[in-house]
Amino acid sequence: MDQWISTLEDILKSLISPLEWIMLIAVVGGGLFLTIQSKGRPFLKIKTAFRLLFTKEEGKGISRFQALSAVLAATVGLGNISGVAIAIHLGGPGVLVWMWVTAGIGMIIKFYSCTLAVQLRETNSHGEPLGGPMYYMQIGMKKWGKPLAIWFSVAGLFGVLPAFTANQLTQTFMNVVTPNSFIALGDFQWKFIVGMILSIVSAFVIFGGLKSIIRVTSSLVPAMVGIYFIMGVYILIANIKDVLPAFNLIFSEAFNFQTMVAGGFWGLVILGVRRAVFSNESGIGNAAMYHGQSQSKMGTNEGLVAMLGPLLDTVLVCTITGLIVIISGAYLVDDLNGIVLTLEAFRRLFFGFGDELLLIIVFVFGISTLFTYSYYGVKCFGFLTKNNWGKYYNYFYIGSIIFSALVTVEVVIGIIDLSFALMSIPNMIAIVYLSKGVKKEMQERKWLV
Repeated sequence: MDQWISTLEDILKSLISPLEWIMLIAVVGGGLFLTIQSKGRPFLKIKTAFRLLFTKEEGKGISRFQALSAVLAATVGLGNISGVAIAIHLGGPGVLVWMWVTAGIGMIIKFYSCTLAVQLRETNSHGEPLGGPMYYMQIGMKKWGKPLAIWFSVAGLFGVLPAFTANQLTQTFMNVVTPNSFIALGDFQWKFIVGMILSIVSAFVIFGGLKSIIRVTSSLVPAMVGIYFIMGVYILIANIKDVLPAFNLIFSEAFNFQTMVAGGFWGLVILGVRRAVFSNESGIGNAAMYHGQSQSKMGTNEGLVAMLGPLLDTVLVCTITGLIVIISGAYLVDDLNGIVLTLEAFRRLFFGFGDELLLIIVFVFGISTLFTYSYYGVKCFGFLTKNNWGKYYNYFYIGSIIFSALVTVEVVIGIIDLSFALMSIPNMIAIVYLSKGVKKEMQERKWLV
């Protein structure tokens, strides 16, 4: 088993190596193009975005608040709590700077992609909206749209598997609860049991469809984000004297051209981009699948609300997590990585039981992520086959939870990074190609003069 996993790790690493450069060019290069085209005006509309978030429109579909809650359920969670720790472990504190840069660019990308998801969408047999990258590719790009949409959807079937979440939830349980100290079944057996429990709990919600997922996530996510934010801010205030030195370390390491960590300076930049893309999914196109179901009539309204995603999950939550990991010094321990590293940081800085409290938050974040990611796969499979066949993807999805609980974090990171890179390429091509439609709506609203 160990040899098979080790071989799979090597294969994934060899495949990711060339694709990560393409993803870097596609996401960062495409995002910079869109930033220049929009003159950065969407950044000036953050206040409007928060107002629109709580403004309802009539019509079929989900509200903007529900759409953003579902997206945040998928992005604010283990990607921010565990993914940041992985990035710092591999690349050092300086990787946070490149996560912030990518998040800023990602806000513009999400503005464009989610605007397009409303501008170019279809309706199902019940008159409900169907939007997302595969739809704006097919509708907006007559010649190459269909092949790109198929490419995106096939990659999406694997990119949205619950690999990372199931793996890190299992790892959290094994390290905090240490079940073998109660019943000595062995690590493999306990991981299998945890995987089974996660799959059963997830099945109860995801087989209820979009409305069931939205109902659960819109209740859980705001509360958990609030609790995590309060807990994190308390730790930073209690250690306020260490915050400024932590920022100094972050920026000095980010521009340390002599560093050999993670393959040198450009390795550090790529690592930051990869983890930021994983954290907020900018350029990947997942968010557009939820925002495309919104009641919004005007695309740019939905685009503004979608911009709040990277702002909240990467700029806010990732920064809090990163600072705590750095201030605690836990990232300097060689054998700590992923969720185990973050748990140790919180244990050190929050009265000795921060890891146990974080375990509860991580569990809720993780479960909500398991719920929301399933819908992305349903959309991709439904597009590739028939819309009403999409639900059958959930059986594959549920089974993959058990597999993910058993393999190493390196394997699941490899699967996700490879799939996300393959999703970002057709999506960024489509967004840049179709960006003139977004620009036109911005001009009509007098945003561009």
